[in-house]
Amino acid sequence: MTGTAPAPFTADVYRARMARAAETAAAAGLAGLLVAPGPDLVWLTGYAPTAETERLTLLVLAPGRDPVLVVPTLEAPDAARAAGAGALTLRDWTDGKDPYAVTADLLDAGGTFGISDNTWALHLLALQKALPGTSYAALTEALPMLRAVKDPAEVELLAAAAAAADAAFEEIRTVRFAGRREREVGADLAELLRRFGHSQVDFTIVGSGPNGADPHHETGDRVIEHGDMVVLDFGGLKDGYGSDTTRTVHVGEPTDEERRVHDVVRAAQQAGFEAVRPGAACQDVDRAAREVITDAGYGEYFIHRTGHGIGVTTHEPPYMIEGEEQPLVPGMCFSVEPGIYLPGRFGVRIEDIVTVTEDAGRRLNDTTREMVLVD
Repeated sequence: MTGTAPAPFTADVYRARMARAAETAAAAGLAGLLVAPGPDLVWLTGYAPTAETERLTLLVLAPGRDPVLVVPTLEAPDAARAAGAGALTLRDWTDGKDPYAVTADLLDAGGTFGISDNTWALHLLALQKALPGTSYAALTEALPMLRAVKDPAEVELLAAAAAAADAAFEEIRTVRFAGRREREVGADLAELLRRFGHSQVDFTIVGSGPNGADPHHETGDRVIEHGDMVVLDFGGLKDGYGSDTTRTVHVGEPTDEERRVHDVVRAAQQAGFEAVRPGAACQDVDRAAREVITDAGYGEYFIHRTGHGIGVTTHEPPYMIEGEEQPLVPGMCFSVEPGIYLPGRFGVRIEDIVTVTEDAGRRLNDTTREMVLVD
């Protein structure tokens, strides 16, 4: 299942991404983009510093100008080895010099810049001091769709990550649940994700019995019992792209009510998936899934959005939620994950990653959405 590692993205791919980002910024009325270490920098350049540091590293993108990466001299050799380094200019600075002065020379002194969400306040405040005429907008607000539309290579990386998560589910459904603690099953899931090629495990939620009624339950010491419904929500990064899937299993035979609730969620998940098509609004996916649950009498127990984008992070725009009128575009990838949560009793969630095709949607997760019985 780990297979052959995919070919790395080339400098030309990163060059095109940076050019598109600069053009998108200009269209949004921004003077440019400032990108600190984090997922945006990885997506734009292929560079991820090996450790967090207080030393300024910042990618400067502006329309009509070559991209520049401001980087500490001692980290410049690592930056120069990044896959996208050939598509940008490195401007290094040594300890004792003012990196904000170096950066200020690259910026319009009166411009408004998009700045990556995880930029340290230390750096933003220093830039504002160096250039008091500038202003800044968080990238998530200014350019929420920057990474939302994936190219075919990215979609296939997401598909491979989903297949690895599916393989983990097929294995976990064969282990014993009853009599074991949630954290033990969670550890099994984490090990399986790594076995099937994940380099990073972001979460392994195991919500048994009443804990399943908490969508973001922290997997704990509760002993799973015969008769429990168990929500399994897990994912991470494989070859730099995310997985995220949820299946709800039952220990032994379920009650009629448990079957009914699971069937409602499965129907809602199918309705959400069928609403995926180019031109539909993100909120249409949420509405389609929510309508099924509401019509079945469980509307008040569906307490979160229907989905979120996924890419180089496991949660990113776009969001499938009421009020989000962003049209779906081929190449967008996101979760469809309705749920019903009955406080103090049990919960059910079913989640697939879906990509928008030229005329509909394509599921990237293929494991059964029928209720799975475990021991």
